[in-house]
Amino acid sequence: MTDQSDIVIVGGGLNGPALALALADAGHTVTVVDALAEKVRKNAAFDGRSYALALASVRLLDAIGIWDRVAEHAQPMLEIRVSDGRAGEGASPFFLHFDHAEIEEGPMGHMLEDRFLRRAFLEAMAEAPNITHIAGETVVAQEVSATGATVTLASGGVLSGGLLVGSDGRASGTATRAGIQRTGWDYGQTALVCAIEHDLPHHGVAHQFFMPPGPLAILPLPGNVSSIVWSESKETAAQFAALPDADFIEVLRPRFGDFLGQIRLRGKRYTYPLGLTVANSFVADRLALIGDAAHGMHPIAGQGLNAGLRDVGALAQVLDEATRRGEDIGAADVLARYQQWRRFDTATLALATDLANRLFSNDNPLIRLGRDLGMGAINALPALRRGFIREAAGLTGDLPDLMRG
Repeated sequence: MTDQSDIVIVGGGLNGPALALALADAGHTVTVVDALAEKVRKNAAFDGRSYALALASVRLLDAIGIWDRVAEHAQPMLEIRVSDGRAGEGASPFFLHFDHAEIEEGPMGHMLEDRFLRRAFLEAMAEAPNITHIAGETVVAQEVSATGATVTLASGGVLSGGLLVGSDGRASGTATRAGIQRTGWDYGQTALVCAIEHDLPHHGVAHQFFMPPGPLAILPLPGNVSSIVWSESKETAAQFAALPDADFIEVLRPRFGDFLGQIRLRGKRYTYPLGLTVANSFVADRLALIGDAAHGMHPIAGQGLNAGLRDVGALAQVLDEATRRGEDIGAADVLARYQQWRRFDTATLALATDLANRLFSNDNPLIRLGRDLGMGAINALPALRRGFIREAAGLTGDLPDLMRG
């Protein structure tokens, strides 16, 4: 037996469910294949993993019925402070300061824990009559024809639809099976991710502190808690990750500073290898890629999930417009519109994050002086600073309708 739907989405993390809800709202039937068991996703406890959601992403989540489910758990980002320096020496006198009051739309974004967002997606999909969520299953084969795409599950089940969407991460099996190759490189860095409790309030201020081995992001969560994304060289990160919690805090403290008082670890610690990977094509026959399956970037600007949600908004809009015109949603010319929309924006963002990481993750005195003077100049020019604030809020470029509010 083959289960039929309009679109089959492989990947049940965040972007896949977001796309499913957007498509279901437009009247499509959608099947989501999730490799992780629903109980595992739904019962997650606090673990420190969080996302910096730009204002445009918040608008999309609101449009697909997710934001009302998570808003009470979100922390507005009211300011962003970017500085340069070395561990134990404090920040350079040159810095960037972005204040949400300089734009009319409100907070530049919100911080939200992973557990709340995933749970909201599961609940929303369960309530949507035209979404079928298959959890704890993996795809082992896929085929396309002139009229549709078919996937075979590890359990032997078969699913088919007019379009197959890969939302299955940087090592996307959907892309690999379609013969889509990738371009990218390893940064020789590892991200140490955790949550920290501190004595003093953060007042909704996010900090990005650039040090020679890599950036340290201190991102505000509700209460006196901050999410940490700390990039270090692979070797150093491995040493730090192996430390007991108390010793880990001791090596973090001189980098974190004392501006929030005493700090304590809260929850688990995680490590993630850092690199750049971009699919050479975002589409193939009756197939489209979104999120990390299409592009994985350095977290230096916190744009990973935001870029994926832009994919969601763009693909949902392209498919909706094609349906209204009576077109085949899996046709090559329809999918080409999606690729054309997202390819340039993604390449620009990937290059920008790559350049920023290379520019700031070094200790060359001349480069340090140049970047410090550059930050000081941007900070002194209101119009230029406002442009960076709007960029951080995700309000620039060709936005999908779901992100326009």
